[in-house]
Amino acid sequence: MKAVCKPKGHAHECDCGKECLSVVGDRAVIDLDLSPTRPMHYTTLNCVMRKAMRRGCSSIELKGVMGQRYLASTASTPGLYIAVHGTPGNDLGAFLNGPTIEVFGNAQDMTGNTMNSGRIIVHGNAWDVTGLAARGGQILVQGDTGYRVGIHMKEFGGSRPTMVIGGTAKDYLGEYMAGGTVLVLGLNGGSPVGRSLGAGMHGGRIFVRGKVGPEQLGPGAAISPLSPEDEREVRGLLDEFNKAFGTEVPDDMGGYVKVAPSSSRPFFGYYDKTNV
Repeated sequence: MKAVCKPKGHAHECDCGKECLSVVGDRAVIDLDLSPTRPMHYTTLNCVMRKAMRRGCSSIELKGVMGQRYLASTASTPGLYIAVHGTPGNDLGAFLNGPTIEVFGNAQDMTGNTMNSGRIIVHGNAWDVTGLAARGGQILVQGDTGYRVGIHMKEFGGSRPTMVIGGTAKDYLGEYMAGGTVLVLGLNGGSPVGRSLGAGMHGGRIFVRGKVGPEQLGPGAAISPLSPEDEREVRGLLDEFNKAFGTEVPDDMGGYVKVAPSSSRPFFGYYDKTNV
């Protein structure tokens, strides 16, 4: 068996990680604790996952994950469910296109990078740049997130990404946001968001349960009241969050703040207009 599977191709049925994979019916279990190489290289794990997908598995359970990157990146099998036990590495579910990923632990940086559709549910924290450039789908985080979460999220037509953060988000949440919705609940106490909130945003909306001061806003962001349509959206997202984590977050809209773009061109006038 090769120690490291080459990252390209994989149309062949190699022997990578065969001792870790068991398939019963349409359910696959990949137990990394059975690998002779610890930790298993991320290219090997992704190779084993692709083999399970090619065999038509509708459920893949990963045990003992320890920082492996790019898990389920580009996965597009309709109805596929992936359970991750442990801590997945960067770019979990990058370019995800339909499947559901559920993490029973924390996730590292760039979870849901440029995802198109599907769901990512994290029973823990998800760190920096979560939801980078997401174009659709949903990310639910029970705990806290890090810096620059939701940067450059965008929407087009009927595709609108949504993200619910149960805890807090740090600085630059929603930076350069062009579309989509981020909801921060602040259930763990403390200030729900950091500074430079919505810096450069020119689309989308951020809802915060708790206080947001004007000094926390970034350029191009403004506080505005919730409309009846906004309240319906927030209640729908709360329902999704409660179902995913078994929580009961109150739906009293009186404690929510909306942050939206003050302009569709927040940096107009900042550039040198000299013809080149």
